[in-house]
Amino acid sequence: MKFLYFFVFALFFSCTKSLEEKCFTKGEEKSSYVEGKNYTVKQILEEKPDYLEIINLKKFIDFKKDSLYSHELKWKNYDERMKDYNVFKEKFSDQFMCFGKQTVDEVEYSLGRNNLGYWLLKIEKNKPSAYFLGLSFSHYYLNEIQDKPIIKDGFLQVEGSLVKIIKVAGLPGYDDYSAMEEGKLFKIHLKDLIKDSDSDGYNDIFEKSFGLNPSNKDSDGDGLNDFDDTNPMFRSEKNKFSELYQRLLPEYAGAPDFKKLHYYFEVFETDCDYFHQVNPDYRILFASDEKNKQTSYIKVTDVFHHGISRIEKNEKDAERFYIHTWGSSSSTSFVAKYKNGKWELKMTGQIVS
Repeated sequence: MKFLYFFVFALFFSCTKSLEEKCFTKGEEKSSYVEGKNYTVKQILEEKPDYLEIINLKKFIDFKKDSLYSHELKWKNYDERMKDYNVFKEKFSDQFMCFGKQTVDEVEYSLGRNNLGYWLLKIEKNKPSAYFLGLSFSHYYLNEIQDKPIIKDGFLQVEGSLVKIIKVAGLPGYDDYSAMEEGKLFKIHLKDLIKDSDSDGYNDIFEKSFGLNPSNKDSDGDGLNDFDDTNPMFRSEKNKFSELYQRLLPEYAGAPDFKKLHYYFEVFETDCDYFHQVNPDYRILFASDEKNKQTSYIKVTDVFHHGISRIEKNEKDAERFYIHTWGSSSSTSFVAKYKNGKWELKMTGQIVS
């Protein structure tokens, strides 16, 4: 029995990557993005969240009509059309595209979408709250036009379709939707949706979707509530290589105070401890670069809009390294030299698609 325990212990550590493997590479590393295959309707239904009920509607607004309306909102007189949502834009600092507004007993509701997915927004007694739905925008399309109340009998109920993402010919990097089955009513009990076991400000569905601890308001144990922590998954530590990763995080010219934007996150796919240890100005989350270690939501949803590679060492100069970053339409390579306790970065190449 002792031998068996030792074998399991040894196997665990033999299968666990070292910090060297997780953060450094021997050769130049490029983005390895691979287009995922679209799910079938059967697969979507088999993997739907337990808290979600899907009802087939006999009468509904067809997907084509709603999607055309959605495009009009985006490209024609958007500000004019969104005046009814000014209170949501103000309270949530423009973190969401809003639709489906409703007022119930002086409580204002709206559906919202950001780079992470769909949310239910609520303003009660002048206090804003947002609840993540956990419905991947890769599979679920929520109609911009909601003719019926979205809050009814203790449920959130939203009309929409089951969809797949398609590439648009002639528009590189632009995706659109194609309906596989339309005329659906998506129902979630409000008790399930608003459940926040650790009372940290993020509902359990959000925390489970992105790998936070729904039972601990301080997931990384650094003394900061997840709601106020810009890096809630890992303790921030100042060291040579965490500073390099921090220098390479995406920058936003003229951006607002991101620390006040509690529902805006950039998500990065990495297992590098040094990257995990950054202390950013805006909120970030991490997912493992091993698919089998990712949450169910992240596995099927493209939430990665930026990336930073592992570090390539220079065999002849111990203080010189190579690293590159990428976004939705470009990739940039750098040579980084650590000199007098500071990093000197020089761009060596850029590819724009």
